Amino acid sequence: MARLDTDRQNKLEPKRIEVAIRALDAVGINPIIVSGKRIEFEFKGGSVFFYPYSGWHTGKSIKDGRGLQNLLTQLKTTNQ
Repeated sequence: MARLDTDRQNKLEPKRIEVAIRALDAVGINPIIVSGKRIEFEFKGGSVFFYPYSGWHTGKSIKDGRGLQNLLTQLKTTNQ
């Protein structure tokens, strides 16, 4: 299903990608691939995908969920 407000997505997505990259860098994660729609990085031997517009994160080495702060919490607590 297509998004209802693609103009809003196209406007906000670059900003959300930038914020997500800075936040990931702050916890010591370097993105491998940054495309127009997602950020991919390695964590504990598995690929993790983060979709900045929706906030969805998924991967083998984390618990799937929504929200950048929830992702960062998982990365901080399991990275120590």
